[in-house]
Amino acid sequence: MSEPSDRPSRPASKPSERPSWLEIAADDPFGVHNLPYGAFDPGDGSRRLGARIGDRVLDLAALERAGLVEARGTLQAATLNPYMALGRPYWKAVRDRLTELLTDQIFRYRVERLLVPLADVTPGLPFEVGDYVDFYSSQEHATNLGRLFRPGSPPLLPNWKHLPIGYHGRAGTVVVSGTDIVRPNGQRKPPDAPAPTFGPSQRLDIEAEVGFVVGAPSSLGTPLTTKDFYEYEFGVVLHNDRSARELQAWEYQPLGPFLGKSFATSVSAWVVPLDALAQARVPAPEQSPPVLPYLADERTGYDIRIEVVWNGTVVSRPPFSGLYWTPAQQLAHLTANGASVRPGDLYASGTVSGAKRAEVGSFIELTWGGAEPVTLADGRTRTFLEDGDTVTLTATAPGLDGTVVGFGEVVGRIQPPRR
Repeated sequence: MSEPSDRPSRPASKPSERPSWLEIAADDPFGVHNLPYGAFDPGDGSRRLGARIGDRVLDLAALERAGLVEARGTLQAATLNPYMALGRPYWKAVRDRLTELLTDQIFRYRVERLLVPLADVTPGLPFEVGDYVDFYSSQEHATNLGRLFRPGSPPLLPNWKHLPIGYHGRAGTVVVSGTDIVRPNGQRKPPDAPAPTFGPSQRLDIEAEVGFVVGAPSSLGTPLTTKDFYEYEFGVVLHNDRSARELQAWEYQPLGPFLGKSFATSVSAWVVPLDALAQARVPAPEQSPPVLPYLADERTGYDIRIEVVWNGTVVSRPPFSGLYWTPAQQLAHLTANGASVRPGDLYASGTVSGAKRAEVGSFIELTWGGAEPVTLADGRTRTFLEDGDTVTLTATAPGLDGTVVGFGEVVGRIQPPRR
């Protein structure tokens, strides 16, 4: 395989025209139209990079060693960061090559032996998180929380429609799906209490979000524009930004979230390439008042449909397509002051909520601050997460020719506090 160039390449055939030689259902969300990247342990304690195809994982390290794909040795790494740093020409060339290897019968004998059953591997965090930023981009979510946290005041703060609000999180607390979540401790003070107390959070919540993984680095002091999004953004993960609501309520003024957010944020094990979501692009909601020129963009969102399952019961289906601030605007804003980005930087959408109660992305909205408990399928009621509870997020998006793009899942079980 030759090195990639910036010259135009022949358009790839449609998945329906080039089905995989692998026995895989046409409606499998992890077909050749997707090919998300991840890191995995095949059972021997090592850590390798792979691409998911159906219910198997293609060993990319072995593929590169066999001379079947060329990525300057970066597929031998334990995380995606070195590969992502190569930039978009390589991302496209490698993706096109993987599609060719998995659809052309001539490669079947050499490639099939490098496929590992998904059931036999342990997924790991696919990339080393550099910086982590979480936004607040759903108008419905921001309005709901404004009414809950600031009753009697306008639900949206004056700056909300002028810039994407966000906070800087702790990269070291981002964990891969399947990791248990220990209930956090912290300070909390109810409005009628004379003083704060310290202890385990009793209002532990989820936030159903979509995360964007930066691939290409930028230069310190040089802002990116909304038009740079496609060149710098590598892929997308499903994201759960867990929140301890009473800790958050006590600490967030005047500097914003801190310990109520920084104990554990989960992401899916598979990074869906941005190119796999080309058919999921949809018009984003109109913005009023007009934004400043550096935030002007094509108003393009993504039709990503999330499902929230609480102890086996579907409780919500948040629609990502309705977010007020687009991923391109978020990238432009987080670099507007000259801040640079690096391979592996992660920024998330903020809680995805729709206009209906069955479309909200957090339990504080679903139960309206705990005042309206939810009854699960087994008859038990919940307001916030209890020890032993499991929440699973899944998501899909439209693909080419009626296919579906899958994101995998984000799942975590709540464990009691350790101290």
